[in-house]
Amino acid sequence: MTKLLDARVSVNATLFNSIAIPIPIINTPQLFAQIGLITAGAGPNPRVFLKGTITVQLPLALFQVRITIVRGTAPTDPLVYSANHTYGLGGLLVPEVITFSANDYNPPVTPQITYTAFISTNLLNTIRVGPESLDGFIVSD
Repeated sequence: MTKLLDARVSVNATLFNSIAIPIPIINTPQLFAQIGLITAGAGPNPRVFLKGTITVQLPLALFQVRITIVRGTAPTDPLVYSANHTYGLGGLLVPEVITFSANDYNPPVTPQITYTAFISTNLLNTIRVGPESLDGFIVSD
């Protein structure tokens, strides 16, 4: 029988247009969410389920946003998820909402497993405007 070990939420902004955080350096990951999941009582086959959202206002150009999630705290830690999103001029008028879902099957069981979400872009003047969040839970057999 599957048992729930822990569930956590990281919320930086809950409302549309509630923040204005620029992404100042191109192609450099910027942390936007982090959770730590407690693994006490874990049995075999631990599984982590993650989902989140981030909203960006785009510059006046074709550009790309990359979302990555790592198991750890640094962009160089083991990669759990990555996706590129390419946008055109439409994002100038309406901010782009990016949603994602990721899984980590059979991660190494330590007292707490940390997951960190990063965003990067290939153009200056991209602004995080909200909402943005990451939530996840861990189960095992």
